[in-house]
Parts: sequence; C-alpha cells; structure tokens
Amino acid sequence: MGRAFEFRKARKMKRWSAMAKTFTRIGKDIVMAVKDGGPDPENNARLRAVIQNAKSANMPKDNVERAIKKASDKNTENYKEVLFEGYAPHGIAILVETATDNNNRTVANVRSYFNKNNGNLGTSGSVEFMFDRTCNFRIPAEGIDMEEIELEFIDFGVEEVFEDEDGILLYAPFENFGTIQKELEKRSLEILSSGFERIPQITKQLSKDQQEDVIKLIEKIEEDEDVQNVYHALDIQEEP
Repeated sequence: MGRAFEFRKARKMKRWSAMAKTFTRIGKDIVMAVKDGGPDPENNARLRAVIQNAKSANMPKDNVERAIKKASDKNTENYKEVLFEGYAPHGIAILVETATDNNNRTVANVRSYFNKNNGNLGTSGSVEFMFDRTCNFRIPAEGIDMEEIELEFIDFGVEEVFEDEDGILLYAPFENFGTIQKELEKRSLEILSSGFERIPQITKQLSKDQQEDVIKLIEKIEEDEDVQNVYHALDIQEEP
C-alpha cells in the first residue's frame, strides 16, 4: 500500500477531534461554498461535494437546508480560510487549517497553543512544503472492480486506490479534484464523500513520553472552534 493508505489508517487509529465538531465544520464549509458559487448545488460543484459529506456524516437534511439558507443571506459573514504552520515539541511539523470570521482572534489563539505547549508557530511556507496536498473520493465498493477503477482513473490523475470497510478510496493531487468529480458523476458512480488532506512526506517516531507531548498540543489545537483540520508528521505508535 502507498502513503495515502498508511496516512488514512493512522488517522482512523487516532481521531484527534470529537465527533461533535463535525456538523460545525460542515456548516462552515457550506457557508464558504455558497458564498463562492451560489446556493444551487446543481450549479455549484463545491457545494455539491459538501452536501455529500454532510450526508455521509449523518447530518440531518434540515440542518443542511438551514445552513444553505443562512449562507445565502447577504448579512451572513463569510469565513476566511487561513493556514498556520509550525512545530510541535521534538521537531514535529504541524499544519493547522482554519476557517474564521475573526482572523485576529484565531491568530492569537493558535499562537498561544503553540507557546503554552512548547511548540513554535512558524512563518508562511516554513512547513507546508513538507506535506503533499491531496484530494480524495469515497465510492461504494459493491459491484465495483477496484483494479479496473484504478486503471481507468489513472488518466484523470488518481495515484492510489484502496478499499476499507466504508468503501473504495481514490487519492490524487489536489488540483485534480474537479476533473475526477466530473468523471465520477458522468459515470453515475455514487460519491459517498470527498475532501482534501495533507499527507506528510516523511514521518518521525518518538518515545512514548515525547509522543504524548505532541498529542497534547494537537488535541488543544483541535478544541478551537475555528480549526478545521490539523495535520502532523508524527508517526503514531499505538500501545500493544
């Protein structure tokens, strides 16, 4: 298996954020999608993808419709996507994706988390290059020949295909998202969910105590309401 498989496996083994934050995150994604391309999912591919993710997360349809209606209101402020880069204790690279309506608050909060947990908030470009930005799509496994899908979608940028208990996952570089989405829809292949991830090019192992230092910082960052995702270069060692 490739790096995307190992990355996804590690993420499933240790979920940093509580499930309670999922609907909040999706709600922000809906606002940004509507502000960007309008409230009609038929004409807004980004919103269409977010709605698919909402369905996958069992977000009630009424919640989705309310979020779209709220986002369509001109008085509803948009969220700004801001990326923070830095190092956790013991030299572990960290990327923090945020969606905020108050940049000053978010900057101050994220900086304090790093400072109080022996980390260092870096400058733009100091860490991002250590991660590959990817897109992914999950489709149902039933009735699908995984090898056939892999061969057919190589031409559309897919680099890795693997199956887990929830379906078949296709991974590709970030810039191929729109092309793959269109092709899946063209073939009437159901998209269960889709998204973006940043996969570390190199990971680092630490001792148990050192690992806990890093986890403490990551968990603190994840608690912040403005944080959408946290990516890191820690090779998580689970207890036997």
